[in-house]
Amino acid sequence: MILDVDAILFDIDGTLVDSTGAVERAWQAFTAAHGIDVDTLLSVSHGRRSADTIADFLPEPEREAAVAELDALELADLDDIVPLPAVAELLTSLPRSRWAAVTSGNRVLMERRLHAAGLPAPDVLVTAEDVAEGKPHPEGFLLAARRLGFAPERCLVIEDAPPGIAAGLAAGATVLGVATSHDRGSLTDATIVVGTLEEITVTVTSQGLRVSCG
Repeated sequence: MILDVDAILFDIDGTLVDSTGAVERAWQAFTAAHGIDVDTLLSVSHGRRSADTIADFLPEPEREAAVAELDALELADLDDIVPLPAVAELLTSLPRSRWAAVTSGNRVLMERRLHAAGLPAPDVLVTAEDVAEGKPHPEGFLLAARRLGFAPERCLVIEDAPPGIAAGLAAGATVLGVATSHDRGSLTDATIVVGTLEEITVTVTSQGLRVSCG
């Protein structure tokens, strides 16, 4: 399949960087402190803002402090953060005006994880603090497309989790699911599904980006 798009909007955790170990360690420490079953929480947390996940498990008066607690746990653990296959080469090949990142994480944490993985932070980085509604709401992708100056319908969203795929589709974008953190069966709503970004080739053209899949 060949796609001609104006820009690519990437998720970060699970799409650009492998941060699974650090994420799970933070949630394990957090759930142990709050008497929450870690497996139940992890089953609904991936791809969502921490505040939205915490809201499912703790009463409103406790949530703000709990988010700060989790943020501190995550910032203290940048071990094992590595780029996912083909990501470094792909980002290096893209004009900075043609890509953005849209994440459910906070800005400081995402910038540090990108740095730990040896990857560049984009000029357009939409984080949890920038939106009123997190994924699966499309607000983040709509904002990123607007900041780049392109219509969302002319963007390719690359995501590894169902909430992000749903958000990209709701924004009107074409969505490529990458099966790095979820099996392919969980990503079938995406327009295209690949195992890793090694399976795509992006060529810069006079009019934008040409993405070849498979």
